[in-house]
Amino acid sequence: MDAEQTFTPALGHPRLTPLYDLAIAGLTREKIWRSTLIGFVDPQPEERILDVGCGTGSLITQLKTASPQSHIVGIDPDPEVLAKARSKADAAGHEVEWREGFLTQELAAELAPVDKVVSSLVFHQTPIAEKRTILGAIWEALVPGGSLFIADYGLQRNLLMRVLFRSTVQAIDGVEDTTPNAKGRLPDYMRDAHFVDVEELEVIQTATGSISIYQGRKP
Repeated sequence: MDAEQTFTPALGHPRLTPLYDLAIAGLTREKIWRSTLIGFVDPQPEERILDVGCGTGSLITQLKTASPQSHIVGIDPDPEVLAKARSKADAAGHEVEWREGFLTQELAAELAPVDKVVSSLVFHQTPIAEKRTILGAIWEALVPGGSLFIADYGLQRNLLMRVLFRSTVQAIDGVEDTTPNAKGRLPDYMRDAHFVDVEELEVIQTATGSISIYQGRKP
C-alpha cells in the first residue's frame, strides 16, 4: 500500500464519522462481540498487541482496561478517527502507542515483534488485494507462535442475515469489497498468508448481518 492510497471513512463518508460509535453500538451488538473478542485475545501483562484499523479506539480502551500492563499499538489511516481514539484513551488514563497510516511491510517490520494482532470491522471494506497485503504485513509483524484475531462480517449463513447485510453494510461500503467476506472467504485469505490453525471461533447475528470472530496463528 503506497502513500497515495486512500481509505474508506467510518460509515463510508467523512460527514458520518461523528456518528460512528453510536451506529456501531446500536446496530452491531457491539458489547457482545467486543467482549467476546477480548475474551479470545486474553491480553496478558507485557504483551505487545497491535490493533490494525483501530478506528475510534473502542477496542484498545477495553484491551487496556482488561490488561493495563499490555503494550498496545493502534494504527489507522484516518486522522479524524485517530484523534477520537487518542482522546478516548487519554480520558481513561491509558498509555497507547499511535501510528497514523496503513500497515505496510515496512511499518510492520518497524513495529515488530508483536505478540498478538487484533482487527475489527476493517477487512470487509477493503479490496481483495488490500486484504491480502494487510494479512501479509500482519504476518511479518508477529512473533513465531503469535496470533491474529479478527472480528468482522463473515459468511452470511441465512436469508435474513444476507438481506440485512445487503441493506446496511453493502449499501454503505459497496458490494465489490464486501462480497468476499459475505461469502466466507476471509479464512481462505488467512491461510493463503501462511496462517495455521485458522478457525471461526464465534458468530454473532446483528441487525447489519452476522459478525464472525476468526483466529489464526503464525507457526
